[in-house]
Amino acid sequence: MAGGDGLFGSSIEIRELRRYLGKLAESDATVLVTGETGTGKERVASAVHRLGRRATGPFVAVNCAAIPETMIESELFGHERGAFTGAHAAYAGRFAQADRGTLFLDEISEMTLSGQAKLLRVLEDRCVHPIGGVRPKPVDVRVVAASNECLEDLVERRAFRADLFYRLNVARIELPPLRDRPEDIGPIVAHFIDDQNRRQALRVGRPDPVLLDMMRRYRWPGNVRELRNMVEAVFVDPPCGGALRLDDLPPAYRRLFAGKREPQEPERERLIAVLRDTNWNKVEAARQMNWSRMTLYRRLAKYELTEHEPAC
Repeated sequence: MAGGDGLFGSSIEIRELRRYLGKLAESDATVLVTGETGTGKERVASAVHRLGRRATGPFVAVNCAAIPETMIESELFGHERGAFTGAHAAYAGRFAQADRGTLFLDEISEMTLSGQAKLLRVLEDRCVHPIGGVRPKPVDVRVVAASNECLEDLVERRAFRADLFYRLNVARIELPPLRDRPEDIGPIVAHFIDDQNRRQALRVGRPDPVLLDMMRRYRWPGNVRELRNMVEAVFVDPPCGGALRLDDLPPAYRRLFAGKREPQEPERERLIAVLRDTNWNKVEAARQMNWSRMTLYRRLAKYELTEHEPAC
């Protein structure tokens, strides 16, 4: 199921996220969205915009990793005509384009320290200084930043400015990986199938129970993006009606779901071993388990593990 926020699923994680998005709609706070690649950070940023007070304003998305270091200042803050070689016309910049709206800064961890310093200044002053300009220009922008890296770790390694991190980390959203909410896979895959059916005027069915169970057991390292790619691959050579079965998938995905896998050590035992090895350092334990900290705390509660009790 999907709400007006565009999020699909009914897991506890998604219900909590919907509730929190409702609270964020009442504020204008800066938002930091973290999660593994493919978990839907831009979709959440878009929901923050649509549900908030700035919904009638622009939503401008910027991939910080795609902007060369030499261009970051011009791209974000703008430039005047003739400010540098090749500046044949004035350019407003992304902050000005997002005025009275929302600016989504994706992959913020990829921004250089120099770029981070300039960004921090704008966030604090609420003004941009276009290259070649004489006066600063005020901007009224809500910023949503996103990263698939642990910014706290980057701060410790001095690869990310601590002052910028604290400026961004006002309202925090940690998106859980798809493997931690398998009950959402059915609604998500149904949405992608319905979308492709509409686009291509087809009638491909939903997964049958056997295939759906296989999907729920798979770990989806690429998360929702990987699931969407699988559905799109099905529609390259779509089956003719009926429920979607394992045999209807492209060969690579059939092998992925049906292939023999090495038996996995029980999750609880792996978690206990990691906790012992890290001396109950929860940040490091979450990193080694490839979990968010929210997921780690849920597993500790699920397996009734506490630091003051023997983990056995």
